[in-house]
Amino acid sequence: MADTLIPKELKYTNTHEWLRVEGDTATIGITDYAQKELSDIVYVDLPEAGKTLNQGDVLGTIEAVKAVSDFYTPISGTLIEVNGDLKNTPDSVNKEPYGKGWMVKVKISNTSEISKLLSAEDYEKTISGNAKH
Repeated sequence: MADTLIPKELKYTNTHEWLRVEGDTATIGITDYAQKELSDIVYVDLPEAGKTLNQGDVLGTIEAVKAVSDFYTPISGTLIEVNGDLKNTPDSVNKEPYGKGWMVKVKISNTSEISKLLSAEDYEKTISGNAKH
């Protein structure tokens, strides 16, 4: 998986979301691996800010040319911001999954859940096991 970008400072899930923790806020998106698997993303459906989330909840859906995939919240908290730019430029998820393609920001309610997420190394092992190419 040498061609797949996996930033070391982020946390990951088995369902291919990433989490960047800054204080009590987490920025969340889907991984480079996930966007490559989905291919051309044409629409991202996310809830409005203010929603209370529990770890593992379906947060929204990502529609690509070849598939529709659920997007899960890797951590419990309150949804405080949604990336509104994705309405007009959903392909940002393909181009910059860890940058402009972020999806939501959550005010973390249970920081102990962070330790249950995957490190970059563990996530790389997970996707290497999934590789069928």
